Amino acid sequence: MSLVMTKAERETFLAEPRIGVLSVRDDGRGPLAIPVWYSYEPGSVIRIATGRGSKKAGLLAKAGRASLCVQTETPPYKYLSIEGPVIIGPLDFERDIRRMAYRYLGQQGGDWYLQTMAGELVNSVLVTLTPQRWLSADYAKMAVAGA
Repeated sequence: MSLVMTKAERETFLAEPRIGVLSVRDDGRGPLAIPVWYSYEPGSVIRIATGRGSKKAGLLAKAGRASLCVQTETPPYKYLSIEGPVIIGPLDFERDIRRMAYRYLGQQGGDWYLQTMAGELVNSVLVTLTPQRWLSADYAKMAVAGA
């Protein structure tokens, strides 16, 4: 019995709105691991918006690679860890900020977030993470196999 997700299962799981933990190398220390909002469409790249001058952006630019881990919070547990190269570039406010705020907070909460964070969001950049390596487990498969 394999708990590993198929490609279709991984892409569906990753496309659902979850909080991810982004990890990036930080020389002389443990890796920086920080929760992030992200967006993903099957077969595409992972999109993360962050402040241009943030520690995260600086480390990502230096390392050129990162990992993202997403998981379920309730049994049967599932997790997915992705690793690959990152590129930092300009973002599209509607696609990368507004759509993501609505994805995680709904329209009313998203509008509140956009208004509250407007001054900081104008200095954001887009991080694209291209999945190269995938590590996954779906413990629901264990329950099905044992039934």
